[in-house]
Amino acid sequence: MRKRRRVTPVGRLRAGAAGAALVLGGAGGLLGLAAGTAQAAQVSYATHCVPPAGITPVDGTSKVEITAPATAKVGDTVNVVWKFVQAASKNPDYVDLGADTVKPTGVLKAAGAQTADIAMDGPRKNPAIPKGGAMVLSDMTGTLKLTTAGEVTLTPDAYTVNALSTDTKCSPTQTVQKAATIQVAPGGGGTPGTTPPPTGSPSQSSSPSASTSPSDTTSPSTSASPSDGTGSGQTDFTGKQVDIPYTCQSPLGEKKATSPIQINATKNGGSYDLTVQFKKSVMDSPAPIPKGSVKPSMEVVLGGADKGTVHVEGPTNASDIKTGDPITIPDLTGTYKPGASGSSTLSPGVLTISALGTQTVCKPDTTAVSLTLTTTKQAGGASGGTSTSGGTTSGTSSTGGLAATGSDNHGAVMALALVAGTAVLLGAGVFTFMPGRRTR
Repeated sequence: MRKRRRVTPVGRLRAGAAGAALVLGGAGGLLGLAAGTAQAAQVSYATHCVPPAGITPVDGTSKVEITAPATAKVGDTVNVVWKFVQAASKNPDYVDLGADTVKPTGVLKAAGAQTADIAMDGPRKNPAIPKGGAMVLSDMTGTLKLTTAGEVTLTPDAYTVNALSTDTKCSPTQTVQKAATIQVAPGGGGTPGTTPPPTGSPSQSSSPSASTSPSDTTSPSTSASPSDGTGSGQTDFTGKQVDIPYTCQSPLGEKKATSPIQINATKNGGSYDLTVQFKKSVMDSPAPIPKGSVKPSMEVVLGGADKGTVHVEGPTNASDIKTGDPITIPDLTGTYKPGASGSSTLSPGVLTISALGTQTVCKPDTTAVSLTLTTTKQAGGASGGTSTSGGTTSGTSSTGGLAATGSDNHGAVMALALVAGTAVLLGAGVFTFMPGRRTR
């Protein structure tokens, strides 16, 4: 009878190490045996965080854990993970943050044998965070291609927290201790590769909600001006794209944004069907937007021979829009009936955002002519009278600013919808928050 060989715990350990070596060797010989060991170290450092303008800066403590391979060789591209044990700032006492609305980015400093700023990026992945609650941030990941043999240290540096289309920027106010060290050996003859994610690091879904806006495609043509709008047989008139700076009031203070806008016209008898297009037309929603809750309108300003305004408006959002979903800004349409004969100009004017029964008004700091038409006076036309902005005025202030939103839960939802609605119209990427009056 054959005797069974007894396997000791030491034998099992050696066999496991040999198996690990085979696995690593089978990955193209990228890291060698010792590279399978991942290191994770935590550091704490004093941090100064600057929220959007109008909110008081915060001084706090960041606690960060960096995970990276202990060893590698020249030519390898190593993966590193930045885990937030504690963010330096909390969510301000203004609005609740929904799930998956917060995105961190940052910089990890490489020093020693090789210096580099490693761009770190985390997905927009977080639980719901109440007003005043601790910021819960996703793990950030980055890569570093090793070029020099020796000791490479990794030290966390500044980071940015993006939420509701605004940034809070946090920077160290003291010398930060290194959090990880990679011993880099001279490269071998094999093909350099990429290390697998460090063992023991939490796995994260690397699907950051970074939207890429398509390049603005305009039809650069000067506005045609037939003698009476019909003499040449032309019926379609294309305006030029103009950048209009707007000032709006928001729950976080005064909001400024510049939006590229184009006005086009189609002749219809003696009148013109107008279409106002926002050329920065695709973005990601900064907050959930319920179906039918946001409606845009504008007063197109007439000049030259004609005077007054023309009301144009767009449809409400046809379906619920989730945070991070792309948004297409609708065209605003209306009819222009000329009130004078001659060369008449059309320029973007006051923009109104209606959301959940309230309104906010965005006024252009300056405007510019997008379209020029040669018009013929029509009975009941625009000249001699000025139309006002459309829609109800219920819930707005007497100055046309942001409506009072109250302090209850419904008020917070309305405030959030107004922020989101304004972002829909003007494009989140161009928002800057300026100190100004806050409406409570």
